[in-house]
Amino acid sequence: MFISCGDILVDLFSQPTDTAGKVALQGHVGGSPLNVAIGLSRMGNQAGYLCKNSVDFIGQQIAAYLESNQILPDWVLPSELNSTLAMIKTNPDGSANYAFYTDNTADQSMTVEDLPAAFPESLDLLHFASYSTAVGATSKALKALAQREAGRRVISYDPNLRPSVEPDMDIWRESFTAFSSVADFVKASDEDIGSLLGSGKSLESFAVDTLAAGASVVVVTEGGSGATIYSADGRQFRSKSLSIKVVDTVGAGDTFQAASLHWLKANGCMIAGKLNVADADLEACVNFAAVAAAITCTRHGADLPSLQEIEAGLVAI
Repeated sequence: MFISCGDILVDLFSQPTDTAGKVALQGHVGGSPLNVAIGLSRMGNQAGYLCKNSVDFIGQQIAAYLESNQILPDWVLPSELNSTLAMIKTNPDGSANYAFYTDNTADQSMTVEDLPAAFPESLDLLHFASYSTAVGATSKALKALAQREAGRRVISYDPNLRPSVEPDMDIWRESFTAFSSVADFVKASDEDIGSLLGSGKSLESFAVDTLAAGASVVVVTEGGSGATIYSADGRQFRSKSLSIKVVDTVGAGDTFQAASLHWLKANGCMIAGKLNVADADLEACVNFAAVAAAITCTRHGADLPSLQEIEAGLVAI
């Protein structure tokens, strides 16, 4: 079983209008770690979510979406605060510009006292990502949780920086250090690495340093250029080149994360709270995740694929 933790919101996509003064938005439930939970469930895994969710009408829609995707609700706590909103403008190349509305919202309000005292023995992994790891009361709670459970569960982490939520890179760097020091699996985009460490740091040296800090596996994604997976035993593999028509890139990184975690679990790499990839075909892992992310890029919004869709995509490459 997997539990993802943190952000829970609605993405509001800007829509074209033909009237001055008219604003059109189309909403879809999102949040980086929530997308990961949805992806894991659609790939056939038992997945839960840990967060505080608003009881407002948006939060009710979020709860219905979780239920429809068979996400275990046991660790979702109700809150009277409003739901977080993310405004998204899609660029001509399919990339996205984000503006987040997070002040005094439900998913930012989790405290250490809200954390569950224990998890089921069947829990294999906890996943952490994005602004919930860096800002608000929730970041302190999630750091405490990751540190508490490290060594007992596999810890997965994706910094997934959101400068529009927190522009201070020192806060993101502090968060990255805290989570990467206890994480077994770390995925980061080339853009996030550049923001965290500056242009003088190579992607490979980032991976080497993160492995030295304790991770067993590090993946660096580079958008349409592909991804590279690195392991603590010195192996590295590049994903195959894929040719697709990009609709937008929303949720692509989250899909990559979910697919990687699914593959590692399905191939026997998660045992007794440890991530062991000594005998794993990591080239197959990175290609599986790359195909999954590519499928999401052919769709509008974070519409993550099923296992059957990914397997069909692998046959085609």
